[in-house]
Amino acid sequence: MARGRKEKEEMVENTRIDLQKVSIYYGNLHVIKNVSFAVPDRQITAIIGPSGSGKSTLLRSLNRMNDHIPGARVEGKAMLGELNIYDSGVDVVSLRRRVGMVFQRPNPFPKSIYDNVAYGPRLQGRIGKPQLDELVERSLRQAALWDEVKDRLHASGFDLSGGQQQRLCIARSLAVGPEVLLMDEPASALDPAATAKIEELMLQLKEDLTVVVVTHNMQQAARVSDRTAFLLGGELVEFDDTKTLFTAPADKRTDDYISGRIG
Repeated sequence: MARGRKEKEEMVENTRIDLQKVSIYYGNLHVIKNVSFAVPDRQITAIIGPSGSGKSTLLRSLNRMNDHIPGARVEGKAMLGELNIYDSGVDVVSLRRRVGMVFQRPNPFPKSIYDNVAYGPRLQGRIGKPQLDELVERSLRQAALWDEVKDRLHASGFDLSGGQQQRLCIARSLAVGPEVLLMDEPASALDPAATAKIEELMLQLKEDLTVVVVTHNMQQAARVSDRTAFLLGGELVEFDDTKTLFTAPADKRTDDYISGRIG
C-alpha cells in the first residue's frame, strides 16, 4: 500500500500536463468523453486508437488548436503546471510557445531554411543577429538537421525532402523553447528511412522536453513511447506503461485493438 502511494506521489510530482475529466464537443457532437490521465515530464506519451477515436482532437486541445473550429467547446481541465490550458483568460500565443505542435504533413513556411527557424524568435522580440544565428544553429542541431543544411541556410525550405521538411518544422517549434512538443502522426507521410530518423529524434528530444505523439502505427508507439493512452469512441479505455499496455493490457478492448480484432 505504501509503495503504491509513493509511486502515485512521484507520478504527480513529475507530471507535465494533467488532464482532468476532459470532454470536447463540436456543436452537439461529443468527441472526447470525460478523459483523465497525467502526461509525465520528459517522457514520450503515445495516444493510439482507431480512426475517429478522437486522438487528434485531444492532442490539438492541448495547445488550443481546436479554438479555430466553429462550435468547438471544452469541459474539464488540462493543467500545465498551475495553468489550466482551457481557461478563457489564457494567452493562447504564450501557451503555444510553451506547447509546440508538429503536424501530420510537413508545413514549412515559404521562406528560407534560416527564416523558418528564426520566425518565432523574431516575433517574440528584439534579438541580435549573433544570438539569432546561434539559436537557429542550436535548433537545427536539436532537430538533427544542421549537418544536412548548414551550407544552404538561405535556400527555400521547400527544397528539402519530406523528412527534412518535417525536421525543419520541428526545429521551428524548438526555436521558441517549448516545454511540450505535440506531434500529430509526424511520420505518416514519410518513407521508412525518414520515419526512423523522426523516431530517433523523438527519443533524443525527451531528454529536454515532454513529447506527446498521436500515431496510428502501434509498432511506432511500442518503439518510442514510455506511456500509452488507448482511446476508443472518444473514451479513454486504458492508460499505462507502454510495455505493460502492449503485453498485458487490463481491458479486453485494448487487447482486441492491439491484436487487430477491432479498428
